[in-house]
Amino acid sequence: MKKFTLVMAMAALTGATLAWAAPSGTLRQAHEVGFGNASDVDPISKSRVFVVTEKVMNRLVRPGLDGKPAPDLALSWSANTTATEWTFKLREGVNFHNGKPFTAADVVYSLKRVQDPKLDSPARASIKMIDKIEAVDAKTVKMTLGAPYADLPLVLTDYRLMMIPDGSGDTIKTTGIGTGPFKLEKFDAQGTTTLVANMNYFDGPPGVAKVELIGIPDAQARFQALMGKQIDMLPTSVTPQQKTLLERTGGFAFQYVSTGNWRGIVFRTDMKPWDDARVRKAVRLAVDRKAMLDLAAGGLGSLACDTPVGPADQYRWLSTCNQDIPKAKALLAEAGYPNGLDFEIPVSTVEGVWPAMAEVFQQQVAAAGFRAKIVQVPSDGYFNDIWMKRPVSMTRWNQRPADAALNEIYRGGATWNEGFYKDAKFDVMLDEARKELNFDKRKAKYQQAQEHLWETSGTLVGFHATLTVATTARVKNLDAVENFTIRWNRITVD
Repeated sequence: MKKFTLVMAMAALTGATLAWAAPSGTLRQAHEVGFGNASDVDPISKSRVFVVTEKVMNRLVRPGLDGKPAPDLALSWSANTTATEWTFKLREGVNFHNGKPFTAADVVYSLKRVQDPKLDSPARASIKMIDKIEAVDAKTVKMTLGAPYADLPLVLTDYRLMMIPDGSGDTIKTTGIGTGPFKLEKFDAQGTTTLVANMNYFDGPPGVAKVELIGIPDAQARFQALMGKQIDMLPTSVTPQQKTLLERTGGFAFQYVSTGNWRGIVFRTDMKPWDDARVRKAVRLAVDRKAMLDLAAGGLGSLACDTPVGPADQYRWLSTCNQDIPKAKALLAEAGYPNGLDFEIPVSTVEGVWPAMAEVFQQQVAAAGFRAKIVQVPSDGYFNDIWMKRPVSMTRWNQRPADAALNEIYRGGATWNEGFYKDAKFDVMLDEARKELNFDKRKAKYQQAQEHLWETSGTLVGFHATLTVATTARVKNLDAVENFTIRWNRITVD
């Protein structure tokens, strides 16, 4: 049967011998210990420390610098004419850090593990369309889908869909064995985790000899460590005020990176009063998003009408969502709260803009009758103790392709459905979008699903962030892209 190739990306070295410089120096990066003592390095767990997994493991497909799917452990991929069968050709000569050759069996194991309902991985919803994964031979994998799906390679760029050795599920939380440019030497989530160069990395040895990943729960303490040059990088962006301080201090470099990362506030739709769609819509209508972006993030970002889909995504729904206090008041009264209502917002400094964002929100929604009380909570363990447990919480997400974001955050029953949003009509919209092979029709269906969220969801997506990435001046060759597209092996330090 004739096949069409959706993507055929070959990365072959022919006739040339490359001379690699020996790795040197230590890159020091902070992370926030968001899951406290529960943190691990299993890429599919809820409590994975991604600043480790992104450096020690690889995906089949990675996001290219242009945003399109690019080869990682798979060199090429193709689909049949109905996009229900996908074939992936794997890279030759790749070994795991323990010396074991990387083969199709590892791909089958890694992805089936994500799909295992007993493990309850947050990434499970993103590859729900895959019915069967099989090894055709040692370097060929075939995936059979339950329905046509033209964007499978895009889904496989998910930063959690890392390849691990066949049968290593019981130990991967502590060993972190992958095929990446660095090897895990010591894991200490609340102290210093140490990575060392993988001299046998398929793209050549990395630029630095060692990476130290230092757990610092408080955002201000992390910034102070950067300003004192005790670390070279933060896991997140710096604020405009912090950038000014760093510029005055001297010895830092900056990049501006437009991303689909977003900051927001989530209201649990299974708890009163947020179980009423009118109350949820009212609180979101009461927000002046432009003022929130300006005041909380110095205007660095793009407005979002409560869609998690990034501004550069091909399926992004474009709309306006101006503050409407009269309508918010009317909806609140209609829901049985003519005198407004009181609620608490727990806020930590895990994310630097959260405190300012919460204060802006508190002031804005008061005009519609929402009396929000800000409660300061510890940063250490925030995502374990507060997020998805309290009726209202601050939230943030890193960039994902449209399908992954919509399915993972909003599909009924998804592990990380933080608002406990359950809408059968919405789920059907996502299923229909996945099956549509015509791009324009598929785009319209994804946009319809986002518009439905604007009407019914429990999540305020305040804005998509333009990151101000600050590093010490000794850091060189850092890609100016969102975090999960960075080629960590290319970085060097003076």
